[in-house]
Amino acid sequence: MTPHPAIARPQVLSLRGSKIREVANAAMGRPDVLPFWFGESDQPTAEPIRQAAIVALQEGRTFYSHNLGQPALRAATAAYLSRLHGCAIGEARLAITNSGVSALMIAAQAVVSPGDRVVVVDPVWPNVAEIPRILGAEVIHVSLRPGPEGFSLDLDELLDALTPDTRALFLNSPNNPTGWTIGPEQRQPILERCRELGVWLVTDDVYERLYFGEGASAPSFLPLAAPEDRLISANSFSKAWRMTGWRLGWLVAPPTLRERLGVLLEYNTSCAPDFVQVAALSAIEGSEADVEALRDELAAARDHLIAGLRAIPGVTAPQPAGAIYAFFRLAGEGADSVALAKRLVNEAGLGLAPGAAFGDGGEGWLRWCFAAEQSRLDEGLARLGAYLKRQAV
Repeated sequence: MTPHPAIARPQVLSLRGSKIREVANAAMGRPDVLPFWFGESDQPTAEPIRQAAIVALQEGRTFYSHNLGQPALRAATAAYLSRLHGCAIGEARLAITNSGVSALMIAAQAVVSPGDRVVVVDPVWPNVAEIPRILGAEVIHVSLRPGPEGFSLDLDELLDALTPDTRALFLNSPNNPTGWTIGPEQRQPILERCRELGVWLVTDDVYERLYFGEGASAPSFLPLAAPEDRLISANSFSKAWRMTGWRLGWLVAPPTLRERLGVLLEYNTSCAPDFVQVAALSAIEGSEADVEALRDELAAARDHLIAGLRAIPGVTAPQPAGAIYAFFRLAGEGADSVALAKRLVNEAGLGLAPGAAFGDGGEGWLRWCFAAEQSRLDEGLARLGAYLKRQAV
């Protein structure tokens, strides 16, 4: 008898491997390479947050916690979001998750079924588009449009893509990798179309505090939506508090969904580590000035890197409105961004993420994380400039 092939199901076989990891794994650990490929700061988590976790561990807080997260952390996060967005967000809408990506997976598991039609705005962090595909959904892409002052969304194109058979819209703003941020005037038409058709709106809001426009946060759907709207906001402690390695996030969802979210969390990860939640509580109850200082630091780094890129002949670098990335392209370097990123690693010692990692709309571009000290950015710019000069000879 011929054995059945020992392979994964079709949806898993069709998943695209991370092209960011493809480049990074080929050069990780090489001291001659300056790495800017991942989306995290080059500085560690603040000492008070780390100390809170140390104390929690010393107290023996190593046991299971509530599926939905510590009540104190849920309450503090609800209060924080209510202040930030100027609207009442009750604790009954909060669930704590094991990372922002886990928040997105839990949200998708709650509302997406095999065969569903899901719309995704890209270029976008690959997890946002691949998570619905893991669940067997058909993913339709609406691409942002590049321009000299940044990327933009064709609102009519997106609204047309939200057809009566659409189950969900996944939207990341501020956007990884482009830095595009939804305009305040674009939110209401999108929300109204989703209401009209019963489309779930799942927003990836992890960069909402890392926004360089007016206000303490990027434009959000939370102040516009009623608690019963089909809106799920996924967020994370990773970016605004430099806690990428801690793997903790949260969801804001309709209260009617909360019990089911707890069940899904039980069957995915059971709960988030208690001592990590203690650290997160310290972060979210800490000084708002710390988050504002981080945003100012990143705004200065963005301006420095974009100016440096634009000073190099042949580089096109739109200005990002938010997040922590420059998304740029090089004239005459071809459309294969993975091959280009590997050449930059091997010939310039410069580690960048290929645009193809973020969908077809990102092909031909490169992503550079600017959450780094200015001296490292300057060294990276020097290596890129030297590489391009050698190519021109």
